[in-house]
Amino acid sequence: MPELPEVETVRRGLAPAMEGAVIARAELRRPDLRFPLPEGFAARVEGRRILGLKRRAKYLVIDLSDGAAILAHLGMSGSFRVEEPAVLTNALPGSSGDTPGLFYLPRGKDARHDHVVFHLEREGRILQVVYNDPRRFGFMDLAEGTALDAHPFFRSLGEEPTGNGLSPDYLAARFKGKGQPVKATLLDQRVIAGLGNIYVCEALWRAGIAPATAAGALVRGDGAPGARLVALNTAIHQVIAEAIEAGGSSLRDHIRTDGTLGYFQHRFSVYDREGEACPRPACTGTVARIAQGGRSTFFCPVCQT
Repeated sequence: MPELPEVETVRRGLAPAMEGAVIARAELRRPDLRFPLPEGFAARVEGRRILGLKRRAKYLVIDLSDGAAILAHLGMSGSFRVEEPAVLTNALPGSSGDTPGLFYLPRGKDARHDHVVFHLEREGRILQVVYNDPRRFGFMDLAEGTALDAHPFFRSLGEEPTGNGLSPDYLAARFKGKGQPVKATLLDQRVIAGLGNIYVCEALWRAGIAPATAAGALVRGDGAPGARLVALNTAIHQVIAEAIEAGGSSLRDHIRTDGTLGYFQHRFSVYDREGEACPRPACTGTVARIAQGGRSTFFCPVCQT
């Protein structure tokens, strides 16, 4: 499943094509994705101008001119592509009927899996934004923009790992008294919104914290964050920022909206590197893998304590 940096790079890739455009037509080629599409979805979005694209956790939020917002989740294999209809001569410059770039695995080209097509118009120019999802684990919904925080998808989410709200003091308040492993606590979306398995492994390695460490052990007796929790907070911010800058990890079949791959997977220090030497200078350890909560955890048993 794409993680937060992947979703953020998708948002950035879609924004130039979608922001400011009017949805002339919403073409629904099936009534459902992972869940049924909202009743009257096409009629409710057609004719609305797209004011902006945002991201909350791993969700895309498409703000519309009537105050509503389209919520989209990519699931396991969902992707958007921007293209121009071949028959049109007034398409937006830079749009293409093909998806350029190299792929780790092919993605988003089989028209049988094009499930939702937004036909957009801006100043007489036309383009299409196509949602493709072979596995159909993604989904879309509609919500009132003023009530997003109360939406079932969002109301229990914790702080974003990209914002100032994620701080050592915030983590200390959420970790205090927890005997749960820190790895599981970090994956709890009620604690940090959008932080996934890959970047939790990387952040714990950077901070030198063993994934099985009890979350509460990182908090001092007076409730203040310990030095290791401060280091972990910094590591989370850094690893997410670097992944976004690099364009996302692009594991398996994830691509950016322009069809190119991100390359942060080449910078992974421990994730998916079982049996390799720990890259920390002077560390003699070997990267190991254990299962936690049904997910693989990669770490160095020597320098992560």
